[in-house]
Amino acid sequence: MPKYLFYPGCSLQRSARPYLDSINAIHSIIGLDLEEIQDWNCCGATEYVAIHHLAAFALVGRNLALAAQQVDGTHTVMAACSACYLNLAKTDSYMQTDTKLAENVNEALAAGGLHYTPGTVRVRHLLDIIVNDIGLDAIKARVVRPLHGLRVAPYYGCMIARPDRSNRWDNVEHPMAMDRLIKALGAEVIDFPMKTHCCGGHMTQINIPVAFELIRRLIHGADQYRADVIVTLCPMCQLNLDAYQTDVNHYFHTDYHLPVLYFTQLMGLAFGLAPETLGLGKEFIDSRPALSRIGVELPPAEAAASPPGPAKPARKPKAPEGLPMPKMPNHQEEQS
Repeated sequence: MPKYLFYPGCSLQRSARPYLDSINAIHSIIGLDLEEIQDWNCCGATEYVAIHHLAAFALVGRNLALAAQQVDGTHTVMAACSACYLNLAKTDSYMQTDTKLAENVNEALAAGGLHYTPGTVRVRHLLDIIVNDIGLDAIKARVVRPLHGLRVAPYYGCMIARPDRSNRWDNVEHPMAMDRLIKALGAEVIDFPMKTHCCGGHMTQINIPVAFELIRRLIHGADQYRADVIVTLCPMCQLNLDAYQTDVNHYFHTDYHLPVLYFTQLMGLAFGLAPETLGLGKEFIDSRPALSRIGVELPPAEAAASPPGPAKPARKPKAPEGLPMPKMPNHQEEQS
C-alpha cells in the first residue's frame, strides 16, 4: 500500500469538513496509506504572500521542514486543498531556484529549531495520486454502485493546474484527470469549457459585484450543459459556488439550484458507502434531487446557516509577536 505524508490544511478541519470525511472514508478502500504531518500549520492561503513575502514562505517552509523530519518510507507530501498544494509546491520550487530565499527562510526556521533542504519532499495533489498512482483500473474494480445517469460538470478551479512546474497535468488549460476519474465511476461527464476558470477566491469579501459575476458564469455554464451537479477538488471553489449560490440568484434574479460536491464524495458513493459517512447533506444547495437520479437517498436536509458575509473593517493590529524574521532586500520584498 503506497504511503503518503498528508497535509490536511485548515479548510478541511471546518468549512470543507465533508472533503476530509470522504477522504477518510475512501482512502483505505483504494489502498492509500496516509500519515498526517504532525504539528502542521496554516499555509497562508492566497493572501499572506501579498502581505509579507518572507513570512509567507517561512510559514509554508515550516510545514515542509516538519514533513522532512517525518519522512519514513515516503518522500511525498499529499495535499487535497488546491491552495495548500500550490503554496507547498511553490515554496519548495522557489527555494530550489532562489538560494537567497532559501537562506532567509531557513534563518527564520532556525528560530524554531527547524531547517528545510529544498527538494527533500515531493508535493502532489490528491487527484494526481489517485489517477496516476492508484490508477483508474483499480478505481473501477472497487465500484459497486455505478453513478449511471448522473451528469457531472468537473470543476478544477484556477490553482491546481497552473503553474505546472512538475508537468503533472496533461493540459494546464483543459485538464482531463478528474473527467476520466468521474467516468470510471460510471457518471456522465459534460463538456465544461470553464473547468479551470476562477471562482473569485476571497473576492466575496472585497467586491461583491465582481465575485458574484464570476460565480454566476460558472454555475450558468454548468446549467447550460444540463449538469446535475458540479464536482470540485478545491475547498474555496466549493464554498463560493455552494454557499453563495442563493445570494447570486438574488443578485441576478436567477434560479439556479446546482449542488456542488467533492470528487471524493462521488467516489464514496460509487464504492457503496453511506452518504452520511461522506459528509453529504451538509452542503447549502440540497443535493438530494440530483443524487436521487442514481438511487441515493439522503435524510431531510438540515436548515443551513447563512453564508459568511462581507468582512467587517479590521481593528488596528497589535504589534506582531512570534519568530524573529530577517529582513529581505527591497527588490525581493516587492516580489509577489
